[in-house]
Amino acid sequence: MIKHRHFIIHKPYNYLSQFVLVTNRKVQLLGELYDFPLNTMAIGRLDKTTEGLLLLTTDGKMSEKVRSKKIEKEYYAQVDGIIDEKAIEKMKAGVEIGIRNEKYTTRPCQAEKLEHPPNFPPRIVKIRDDRHGPTSWVSITLTEGKFKQVRKMTAAVGFPTLRLFRVRIDKIWLGDMKAGEVKEVSGFF
Repeated sequence: MIKHRHFIIHKPYNYLSQFVLVTNRKVQLLGELYDFPLNTMAIGRLDKTTEGLLLLTTDGKMSEKVRSKKIEKEYYAQVDGIIDEKAIEKMKAGVEIGIRNEKYTTRPCQAEKLEHPPNFPPRIVKIRDDRHGPTSWVSITLTEGKFKQVRKMTAAVGFPTLRLFRVRIDKIWLGDMKAGEVKEVSGFF
């Protein structure tokens, strides 16, 4: 019987959600953060500029389970401007976005404006300053994960994403983990 290993990581800004690079570009990879065992894979991906909760495993069946449409993934997005209820309602109902040059309507989701900004540390690369206008934060909970979906959804309703964190996968929360921190766990569910 193979004993699989599972990890919770706070993926920092500017890291790729992979272990092997197929180009010559100099980027940071997850393997630089921890001595992961052979055959460790990220469950789903976060793009280079997205921060937050990422699950890793050596178990392909666990990866498939977490990526299913039964598991919620919650994101906090800092958006350009003060997001309004009309935009929130549009995202809740599903919005049309582009996926690989095809039109796609997102599934209904949960969305709400956060009354107070989350207590995240400043990003390594400054996003912008107050002279560019106000920003606001929104929570978006999905059961699907299309390429850059949250960014495309907020842009589709007129509020482009400036900063994005995944804070929860099902009942697993990012909590107070620091950027780059890795925890090995016995399992996810």
